[in-house]
Amino acid sequence: MAVTGRAVALVAVGLVPVLLLPRPATVGWWVVLVVLLCGVDLLLAAPPRRLVPARAVPGAVRLGERTACTLTLTNTGERTVRALVRDAWPPSAGATANRHRVVVPGGQARRVRTTLTPTRRGERVADLVTVRSFGPLGLAARQVSVASPARLRVLPEFASRRHLPSRLARLREMDGRAAVQVRGQGTEFDSLREYVAGDDVRAIDWRATARRGDVVVRTWRPERDRRVLIVLDTSRLAAARLGDAPRLEAQIEAALLLTALASRAGDRVDVVALDATPRARVSGVHGPRLMSAVADALAPLEPALVEVSWTAVAQAVRDTLSQRSLVVLLTALEPAAVVTGLLPVVAGMSKDHQVLLASASDPEVEALRRDRSTSEAVFDAAAAERGDLERDAVAARLRRRGVEVVEGSPDALPPALADAYLALKAAGRL
Repeated sequence: MAVTGRAVALVAVGLVPVLLLPRPATVGWWVVLVVLLCGVDLLLAAPPRRLVPARAVPGAVRLGERTACTLTLTNTGERTVRALVRDAWPPSAGATANRHRVVVPGGQARRVRTTLTPTRRGERVADLVTVRSFGPLGLAARQVSVASPARLRVLPEFASRRHLPSRLARLREMDGRAAVQVRGQGTEFDSLREYVAGDDVRAIDWRATARRGDVVVRTWRPERDRRVLIVLDTSRLAAARLGDAPRLEAQIEAALLLTALASRAGDRVDVVALDATPRARVSGVHGPRLMSAVADALAPLEPALVEVSWTAVAQAVRDTLSQRSLVVLLTALEPAAVVTGLLPVVAGMSKDHQVLLASASDPEVEALRRDRSTSEAVFDAAAAERGDLERDAVAARLRRRGVEVVEGSPDALPPALADAYLALKAAGRL
């Protein structure tokens, strides 16, 4: 039983004139009268369990976008249900205006909508539906909470897609579909042109040079139908917060942008997420279904507080790829983790594939490095500078083993990785 604010107000208003009467004993009679009215109202209230809820939500929504949960309330009884219904969701689902007043006659149904604006990606599971059934006077109510299962999958935001049009324009230029001619290597012969400073001497066509009397080089179209394997590190390194979000969020944004760009370039893209064990995999999906499959697979990922197994990463590369391909490692450029785990296995990996390591850096460290305002800030800047030098040394060791290294802030990493991919493709190194 629930006593409403109307009943409390009725008692309070009624007590004022009663207390002014010469016989205060009538106060008790007024309270008894209100209690009796509440009891009668409670008896007349329809059973709340007769109102059966059923939720309907979209299959998925992108982070930050708005959607709605449709709650259908069916009255299985004969009496009219006057109710206040609460459609409960976890706070990260961003439910607003989730309390609805409804009047449902017997045997009929009503629909209400709750607006959802998720603030976190992943699976958002609905909570209980609470039905508070009022009597005709509105003085008392009967309440029950029942389960109505619903699950909303919140996909990554993919804010980096704003960089896609400019990269696709560069890709069209490289592919010969625009007026710009790219100097680079590849395996698909395109045309001949005169040699200019900076061209690779290996591209010189000596027979054409002898015929024309001028040095002539071959131009190539970027190769298509290559393999690209994106590996996301979901270990403890991905849990480090860079600004307002974990490093994993920047890695997911970079993976989505590279997937969109590589698929438009005609390459085949596979995605693997793992730490000590595999967490997600997308393989063998092509065409328009690829982006939705990758977004759906990456949506529920959360960092695990374990060390990444680089042996497992190398095994995943061997199991997925049978020819020379581009392997993109989205992880942290942490000296201790790289030296003890990655360096021992990356040499063998880079012999068979072109390896590219992409790491999101902490923007707060950059701010510390530049601050010289106080003596404490100078010490912090020195520590940040030393950290940068250690990462540069590790990056140099990786490059000596044939690994390309890309590092940038969470917002800058996705376009930087896309540019590195285009540079490798233009150079014929895929």
